[in-house]
Amino acid sequence: MPLKKYKPVTPGLRTRVGNAFAEVTTDKPEKSLTRGLTKSGGRNNAGKMTVRNRGGGHKRKYRIIDFKRNNDGIPGTVKTIEYDPNRSAFIALISFANGDKRYIIAPDGLKVGAKIASGESAPPELGNALPLSKIPLGATIHAIEMQPGKGAALARSAGTYGILMSREGKYAIIKLPSGETRKILLVCKATIGSVSNPDHQLQVLGKAGRSRWLGKRPRVRGVAMNPVDHPMGGGEGRASGGHPRSRTGVMAKGQKTRNTKKHSSKLIISRRKTKK
Repeated sequence: MPLKKYKPVTPGLRTRVGNAFAEVTTDKPEKSLTRGLTKSGGRNNAGKMTVRNRGGGHKRKYRIIDFKRNNDGIPGTVKTIEYDPNRSAFIALISFANGDKRYIIAPDGLKVGAKIASGESAPPELGNALPLSKIPLGATIHAIEMQPGKGAALARSAGTYGILMSREGKYAIIKLPSGETRKILLVCKATIGSVSNPDHQLQVLGKAGRSRWLGKRPRVRGVAMNPVDHPMGGGEGRASGGHPRSRTGVMAKGQKTRNTKKHSSKLIISRRKTKK
């Protein structure tokens, strides 16, 4: 994905690095696959703020994405590659031979006119969705199911992918984008390739206003607050607030928060990488 630098005619453009959207082929979504999208602004049903730093943002339409890829045995053709405001990856509109139209998460390198298929008989080619039992070892995969038929749950963000390492009994061993290695049932589906828009993380918004357009409100550091507002607040000058923790007192920077009795723990072979 080519990035775009801007001429510094305003302070906000001086540091901005944007997306050139070279892969995107249209700005008109398929009407039958869009729905209205309401925002909560971080409030619950009683109107109380339960999630901070959310609110505002540009109006959006939700694009219905086919995460299940259950149109088995029916060939499809890529009609468009589109921008989706609800996710970091691009999406692709697929028109199937039976007249059905669906959006999928676009793999990196997918072109308009390419043929797409899913199911056990589909060849292991870019954009095709197959059970893990039919995917070659060492293949790069994304949109990975965790439970058969429930739909893709892992490796859906821009530029992410997993690697099919091996098979062991009824499980596939997969290395995930986080660095975690875990077992997933062989009957679960995954899509060949990595997710589109790999340079998404290299974008620079350039100004606070662009954050507000995305629905993000200002976030105040805990150490800048008073003791009544945050466990890390108070102190003279720039004195820190002791061990880093959340507003509710949950320790950060190293303390394990995962439930040790969680059922899926036995499927994890090695935990994800941690920042040193």
